[in-house]
Amino acid sequence: AYVQAFKGLRIARLVGIADINLDSARLLAGQLGCGAYSSYQELAEEWALDAVIICTPPHSHPEIANFFTERKIHVLCEKPLSIDLSSAEQMMDNAQRNGVKLTMASKFRYVEDVVRAKSIVRSGILGDITLIEKAFTARIDMSKRWNSKPELSGGGVLIDNGTHSVDIMRYFLGPIKEVQVIEGQRSPGMEVEETVQMFVRSTSGVPARIDLSWAVNKELESYITIFGTKGTVIVGWKGSRYRQAGSSEWIAFGQGYDKLQAFRSNIVNFCGGIRGEEALLVTPSDAIASVGVIEVAYEALHKSQWTSVSSRVDQNYLRLIDQEM
Repeated sequence: AYVQAFKGLRIARLVGIADINLDSARLLAGQLGCGAYSSYQELAEEWALDAVIICTPPHSHPEIANFFTERKIHVLCEKPLSIDLSSAEQMMDNAQRNGVKLTMASKFRYVEDVVRAKSIVRSGILGDITLIEKAFTARIDMSKRWNSKPELSGGGVLIDNGTHSVDIMRYFLGPIKEVQVIEGQRSPGMEVEETVQMFVRSTSGVPARIDLSWAVNKELESYITIFGTKGTVIVGWKGSRYRQAGSSEWIAFGQGYDKLQAFRSNIVNFCGGIRGEEALLVTPSDAIASVGVIEVAYEALHKSQWTSVSSRVDQNYLRLIDQEM
């Protein structure tokens, strides 16, 4: 998807792709006519890089990110930033110490319909948010993919699709105060959770429900529904709409989910942040908080009860806010 997004992009040029499987790197690099390398170290030796995008399994993110930030190279890292809070903090501290940008890729923040929904909510025409429902559910065989290998991924659907969901919730609601997670049935031989319901409550008191599954296809037309005191907004895969209370008319907007548009907008924002031309849409505190909330969510899953997002996450959030300002 990143390679496709770079086609026709003028703000940056993709000069090399590294993969431990060199044939895979060559196959992908051939689409843009750039270099192929068997390691990220080899890539770094070949080019005077401005930035890198990390698309490896999550367990390897800290090692690779730290390698580049220590060389004062900016990093856009695929979600989740890391599989645990302590390594995520260390990654961010290392980047800030070396004066470079480290941000987490979060494509849904860049989907035009999601951005428009946020502006509709902010306008006040739907009143105050009272509830958000979020669903990423599709029947996909993940049993042989790295996403279901906890030593590589850090968990199952909760850390995989849950990271996106937590970031979306924070995008609309701000910091999350507490979480509760309930696991559904696992397929035989599955090492990790593949169906969960996650409940969150923001620090402002707004509740939200998140459905995540690799085993259930709910066949929903939408993936975000926001209820307000004066109306509702629905963000869908093929289009979005909102309606004010007391009106029978839904007002349509947007063209639905466009993956390449989201990736391209993410890259453009990342480059603009490097150049100092615009603020990163995903801030350091956003990236850290997404890891911290998921870590607490696993704790809640094992406890089977509401669990407070730790003061450590809150303090880190406040510290990073101060640095960003």
